[in-house]
Amino acid sequence: MQHRSPATSPPAMFIADSLGLDFLNSIAVPVDKEVDWIDSGDGLLKWLTQAKLVPVQVLNGLKARTMPRELDKVADQTRALREWFRGFVRKYMGRSLPPKALQELRPLNKLLERGEMFSRIVRDGNREGRRFELQMMRRWQSPEALLLPIGEILAKFVCEENFADVKACEGQGCTLMFVDHTRRRARRWCSMAVCGNRAKQAAHRKRLKSEH
Repeated sequence: MQHRSPATSPPAMFIADSLGLDFLNSIAVPVDKEVDWIDSGDGLLKWLTQAKLVPVQVLNGLKARTMPRELDKVADQTRALREWFRGFVRKYMGRSLPPKALQELRPLNKLLERGEMFSRIVRDGNREGRRFELQMMRRWQSPEALLLPIGEILAKFVCEENFADVKACEGQGCTLMFVDHTRRRARRWCSMAVCGNRAKQAAHRKRLKSEH
């Protein structure tokens, strides 16, 4: 399959109703060619910006003081994390996570242990009658710290979502996954505008053919 650079591709897709699965969907075939939005350090920064996982000023600062090859190395680690977690999701999707799955999540817990968080009092411009609020902050000591917010959305996905509601799009050749939060759990497509529409057109052509 041919590969298309993110620089010449549409924006990354956020259709999974879960940022954790949107991360897995950061490599996909949106039209006719495979796109990996995290194929380089620069691609990783762009994806984190679109996902709103890291403040833009933090990303700009890291880019300014980091060699491109260092960011490329972090992108390599990010893709490895993505494929490890994809295997975990595919193993358990469609059913509730069993207690034994916790043992398989050790690599994710080890990543989360590397975080450096602290609290800081800042001005509160949103609530009337309060001047300050306590805000959680992170120390971005190295480019590897970019893995931490990704690890957190994966951990949040594991802890807050029911794996029984995780589905793969039924579109032919589509690799995207999503969490089905519809009332009847009847969602079948990553997007009605893309795979859903293709399926409708295919069904329509099949009906026309059977009528002749």
